Amino acid sequence: MQASERAARPGPDEHAPYYSRYIERVPDGDIVITLDLIRRETLELLRTISEERSMFAYAPEKWNIREVLGHVADGERVFSYRALWFARRSEHPLPSMEENEFAKYGGHARRSWNSIVAEYDHVRTATIDLFDHLDAESFLRTGIAGGQQVSVRGLAWIIAGHDLHHREMIKTRYLA
Repeated sequence: MQASERAARPGPDEHAPYYSRYIERVPDGDIVITLDLIRRETLELLRTISEERSMFAYAPEKWNIREVLGHVADGERVFSYRALWFARRSEHPLPSMEENEFAKYGGHARRSWNSIVAEYDHVRTATIDLFDHLDAESFLRTGIAGGQQVSVRGLAWIIAGHDLHHREMIKTRYLA
């Protein structure tokens, strides 16, 4: 697919209104290049966080940093799977993701910080590979996930914006 086709920002009909808050954070440009840039910038931040600090939660009942990053990786897997599902022309709807249930059973607080950072990097690398090899037609396909219509392109931008959202949360609520 030509990079110019991947640079088109998804329209409001390509995602649920809720996801606009993520998509708006993403700079214009080729989304595959943007996903890699965000990966490198996020890794740079994550590598400044110590094992001890990664267990910090800014308030009672809030996730610690490990759980936040685990959530980002889990969410990316779900969004990428949806993109794969719809790109491959499956017309069967997919369920929603219950983020608090995923976090509750994810076991991220029991893992080492370095292993979670490595997982984030691996997941993003796989995501980039998926989107980098889709043709234009696949990129524009849509499907139903969580009861809402979403395009494959919309999912790529949601992944990028979701990362940016949580990276900003880590900076302002966990490391400030």
